[in-house]
Amino acid sequence: MLMAMGLTYDDIAKPFVAIANLASDVTPCNVHLGRIAAAVKDGIRQGEGTPFEFGTITVSDGISMGTEGMKASLVSREVIADSIETVTFGERMDGLVTVAGCDKNMPGCMMAIARLNIPSVFVYGGSIMPGQFEGRDVNIQDVFEAVGAYAAGRMTREQLTELECNACPGEGSCAGLFTANTMSTAIEVMGLSLPGDASLTAINPEKNNEARRAGQAVMRMLEEGIRPRDILTRQAFENAITVVVAMGGSTNAVLHLMAIAREAEVDLTLDDFDRIGRNTPYIADMKPGGRYVMADLSRYGGVALVGKRLLDAGLLHGDAMSVNGKTLAENINETAIIDDQPVIYSTDAPRSPTGGLAILRGNLAPDGAVIKVAGHQERVTRGRPGCSNRRSRRSRRYSGARSSRATSW
Repeated sequence: MLMAMGLTYDDIAKPFVAIANLASDVTPCNVHLGRIAAAVKDGIRQGEGTPFEFGTITVSDGISMGTEGMKASLVSREVIADSIETVTFGERMDGLVTVAGCDKNMPGCMMAIARLNIPSVFVYGGSIMPGQFEGRDVNIQDVFEAVGAYAAGRMTREQLTELECNACPGEGSCAGLFTANTMSTAIEVMGLSLPGDASLTAINPEKNNEARRAGQAVMRMLEEGIRPRDILTRQAFENAITVVVAMGGSTNAVLHLMAIAREAEVDLTLDDFDRIGRNTPYIADMKPGGRYVMADLSRYGGVALVGKRLLDAGLLHGDAMSVNGKTLAENINETAIIDDQPVIYSTDAPRSPTGGLAILRGNLAPDGAVIKVAGHQERVTRGRPGCSNRRSRRSRRYSGARSSRATSW
């Protein structure tokens, strides 16, 4: 049966490596992943392995949003993890490379990697480039806001249509620090993807070269006996949380990192997010809480730029390992970084002294809740004339949540 697919005895004698390719036509995040998976195959062959590609599902949050289809979103994460595990386990693969680029298929891949615990590498499909509208960069967030502007009479129907047609110019995941870019950042910092994977845009030619290196990296892991749970330690998860809160990432990071940690048998709770968030400054001026997108960050060194700031401040475990066999500190220090840039602030003069996510507890959520405060910490809601003192006290209490991080409501 293997020879029927064109394999030779030499191919059969080599390690078998699965490539879970999440390519599909249901979202721009995944439409191009076949090209990246092909480059991964080349890298595996160059590393003396035999690649086997298969696919699975994706549900696009952005496209199903506002419909009953959103009920399928989180469910899809579990289906993706189960399907990758089923094929890789059932076909007795020696290694695994996952290629993904959407909100739920990325953590689904990571959950499967942690479950299987065979040599594995994650490859991100990359971020979309910003579009152009009236001489400025725009992205999907601008369209959401424009709908409200049109409803309020501040934008014409023709302007709204022009923006809609230009905000997403091609392949790749949503440009700002939404769930996909948040998770790609977390995965790179945890060490399960190669340095630079998180911030390379989808159309960057270097993305294919990186995919080849990922194929070669999984073969090195096989030779050296390195498994995902050797990398997915508690220190790795703490590094991921630190970078996510420092950049003001998506609240979904809490949901997904805890699910991945469970599969990796690492005890991770909301208290960890609360503790790290209290002690980590918010330093990224990135959408949706700021001005810039992942393509901008990529010009100045990518996630390594953020890592350098945090590492120098003593906020990261620099000795945590990566799939390329180097430590987090080594990967950060070997990356070309441009310090004079507008996207990432210094830890000495941050946008806020505490992180972009807050954990809350109280009668509405006794087990805890997470809110995104990135870009909003400096805002104070004051009681209007005639309002009760009680309302004013609540407003002041909210403004103080940036320092207490766990305000009870």
